[in-house]
Amino acid sequence: MLQDFQFVGVLGVITFIIPFVTLLIAWFLRPHKPHPIKQQTYESGIEVMGDAWVQFKAQYYIYAIVYVIFDIEAVFLLPFAVALDILPLYSLIWAIIFIVLLFDGLVYAWRKGALHWT
Repeated sequence: MLQDFQFVGVLGVITFIIPFVTLLIAWFLRPHKPHPIKQQTYESGIEVMGDAWVQFKAQYYIYAIVYVIFDIEAVFLLPFAVALDILPLYSLIWAIIFIVLLFDGLVYAWRKGALHWT
């Protein structure tokens, strides 16, 4: 029985060794010539002004979360749409429940004003 899982063990060891070996090789081959200009913070070709700890409105994150929720909805519904003709009826019912729950989340976010840009 142990011989059946030796391949999995060897694959697991290789999986952990390869990233460390490649990082070690890259560390040895990298150019290391520090210079004050190279050590400065670089942001899109513009010199940084002010402190890096700038607070953003939480509403930007709420927009991102709502976008991710509906992006994930599309990812989950695509395989369902592709296999719709071979799936039983109860899978269609579960997909409808899934869409209704996500629509409920959208209505909740809308009523709370999370989608109102000010």
